[in-house]
Amino acid sequence: MLVKQLKKITILISWILAVVVEILIPNSIKQPMADKPYFLYFLYIIGGLIIIIYTCSFFVKKLDFKFQEKAPLFAGGLLLINAINLICGKLALLPVLFFPSLDRIFGAFVNDRVLLGECVMSSGKLLLIGFAIGGILGFFTGIFVGFSKKFSYWINPLTKIIGPIPPTSWSPLVLSLFSTSYQAAVFMIALAVWFPISVMTSNGIQNVQQAYFEVADTLGAGKIYKIFKVGIPAALPNVFLGVFYATTSSFVTLVTAEMFGCKSGIGWYLNWQKSMMLYANVYAGLILLAVLCNLIITLLFKAKDHILIWQKGVIKW
Repeated sequence: MLVKQLKKITILISWILAVVVEILIPNSIKQPMADKPYFLYFLYIIGGLIIIIYTCSFFVKKLDFKFQEKAPLFAGGLLLINAINLICGKLALLPVLFFPSLDRIFGAFVNDRVLLGECVMSSGKLLLIGFAIGGILGFFTGIFVGFSKKFSYWINPLTKIIGPIPPTSWSPLVLSLFSTSYQAAVFMIALAVWFPISVMTSNGIQNVQQAYFEVADTLGAGKIYKIFKVGIPAALPNVFLGVFYATTSSFVTLVTAEMFGCKSGIGWYLNWQKSMMLYANVYAGLILLAVLCNLIITLLFKAKDHILIWQKGVIKW
C-alpha cells in the first residue's frame, strides 16, 4: 500500500520541484523577457489537475490503478521539462536565439491562439482529404492485390518501385503537374497514405488461413461473400497497422507539403516563423503538431479496440 502511494506522490514531488525552480531562480538576462510568466501559469494548471485526479483516485478504483501506473511516467516528464527550463531559460547554456525560454514558448500559444486555430483547421482539412483519397485507394488496391493473382502481377512491381520513394520527393514533379500547390499537397499526402495501407492490406489478405476459405466453400459461400465476410475481417489487424503507419507518414508529408506555397496550415506556420527567426513560435507549432498526431493515433487505437474486440487477449499491440 505504501509503495502504491509513493508512486502517486512522485508526480506531486516533481511538480513542486518545477514550481520552486521557476519561482526562486530568475531567468537569465540573456533571454528576452516574456510579457507574462506563462510557464508558471501552465504549472499551476497542471498542479490543479494533479490535485483533482489525486483526490478522486481515493474514491474511484479504476482511476487509482491508472494513476499509480502513469504517475511515475508523468513525474519523469515534469523533471525533463524542469531540466529544459533550467538549461534554456535559467542558465542560458544554449544559444538563446534557437533555444528560447519556456515562458516565450507557452506565450506563443496565447498570443497566436487565433492563428494557430486557423492553421489547425486548414491542416486538418488538407489531411482529411488526402488521407481519405489515399486510404480508399490503398484499401481497394490491397484487396485486389490480395485476392487477384493477375492484378498482383501487374500492380506489385509498380508498388515496389513507387512506394519506397518518399512522397515529398515528388514535389518538383507534382508542382508542375497540378494547377495549385494545394492539389499537389493533397496528392503527396494521398501517396504517403496509399502505400502502407495497400501493402498491409494485401499482406493481411494473403496471410489469411486457407482453411477459412475452404470452410466458406463447404457452406456454399460465393466469391463476394468470401471477400467481404472472410478475407477482409481476417485481414483487419494488418489493415489497422497500415493505417497507423500511414498516419505518421501523412503528418510528415503534411508539414513538408504545406511549405510548398500553401497559404495556411501548421507547416506554413512553422516555415513562416522560422523565416522570421521566431523560434519560440516554431517550438509552439511543433508541440501542437505532436499533440494532434498523438491524439489521432490514440483515437485510432480506441477504434481498433472497439472494432477488433475479438482480438482482446489474443494479440498485444
